[in-house]
Amino acid sequence: MKANPTHSTRDQAWAGQAAYNKGTLSAYDFFVLGFSNRFLWKCPTRELLTHYNSHLSANHLDVGVGTGYFLDRCRFPSSAPRVALMDMNPVSLSFAARRIARYQPETYTQNILRPIEQPIAHFDSVGINYLLHCLPGSLDPGDKACKAVVFSHLASLMKPGASLFGSTLLQGHGGMNRPAQALMTFYNRKGIFSNASDSLDNLKSSLEQSFCDVTITQVGCVALFSARIKK
Repeated sequence: MKANPTHSTRDQAWAGQAAYNKGTLSAYDFFVLGFSNRFLWKCPTRELLTHYNSHLSANHLDVGVGTGYFLDRCRFPSSAPRVALMDMNPVSLSFAARRIARYQPETYTQNILRPIEQPIAHFDSVGINYLLHCLPGSLDPGDKACKAVVFSHLASLMKPGASLFGSTLLQGHGGMNRPAQALMTFYNRKGIFSNASDSLDNLKSSLEQSFCDVTITQVGCVALFSARIKK
């Protein structure tokens, strides 16, 4: 019997999401955004929030929502923004939605490695923070298992001139210290991360296939990127 590629893709993608349950999400802000960002990845969370605020619109989709930390603390350019959440993990979706309930967010359960077939009104900005390094595959555009397919999927939800922005961890960059390298290796071995071959060049090439005005800045182990949908 032939394997079902849809199930295979979902199972591989789920490996990077399965760790996010109610317990780990409750500790996420402290351990990842508080400790790991500052002392291991060498990119304080305030850098991510500044990047977030500089590209955010009042018609925004967040993909790979985590705890909803950035949506909770960001500065929307409107007092009544349209905010949507997209994730394949219903626990993360529920956690983030409760945190930003004041915005009455739309929620969409979606494996972003698969084409988006849900009827969704388009957005002016899309955020994809700390998700790419959790997705299976590589960022090499020549790889059959290239996870950069997510960029073309997201482009289908964006208005002309809309902005995509986000961040991802790159292994082996930014003068990684031994504890950081050990944790990164452990996460890759467990399938929580899949970024062993991710590079700045591959990230840039992958973004340029679907977007223009690509900008990438590296802070420690973190690549902060932004781009605009091709008109």
